[in-house]
Amino acid sequence: MDYKQLIIRGISYSQTQSGAYALLLEHEETHIKLPVVIGNFEAQSISLGLEKDIHPPRPLTHDLFTKFIVSANYELVSVIIYQIVDGVFFSNINFKNKVTEEELILDARTSDAVAMAVRFDAPIFTTQQVLNEAGILLELEDVSKEEQSFSETVQNEDTLKSLSMEELQKLLDEAVKEEDYDTALEIQEEIKRRKKKID
Repeated sequence: MDYKQLIIRGISYSQTQSGAYALLLEHEETHIKLPVVIGNFEAQSISLGLEKDIHPPRPLTHDLFTKFIVSANYELVSVIIYQIVDGVFFSNINFKNKVTEEELILDARTSDAVAMAVRFDAPIFTTQQVLNEAGILLELEDVSKEEQSFSETVQNEDTLKSLSMEELQKLLDEAVKEEDYDTALEIQEEIKRRKKKID
């Protein structure tokens, strides 16, 4: 089957479901984005997995499973989001034994599969059918010159540094509401940088 590779574009607070987050995956070639609603714990786990230099004082569930996989001489080869039914994504995690070359496929929630993939730097794939059913293409090119100028200003790193945390959060909420995930990602990175300094 011809699988389509996805990259993680960001995680933002869900505007539709209270207490939930939206994991945004993107097919680089077509720029079609796949939004996956995930829980707070999974969002935190994925974020920590992406930030390689941050380690919680005690291992999270995904960290514990990662250590078990490595200890058993397996490696995580890939994650495949193969189906969506009634808004729920279905995924497989593909493992391979480093010694025997034996392959192992486990069914998993997509949020857990992605949380594991980032810990192994493993690729994430989906099918064209899933992209057709659940993918969205954000048309950001048709903005006016004034709006485009504002978008460019927001994404300018020096400009973001000059804003307060309250202003950044407001801009982040607006970007997510407008589904401008590229801008939201830039703002989110600046907020994360500041929180690191505080901690």
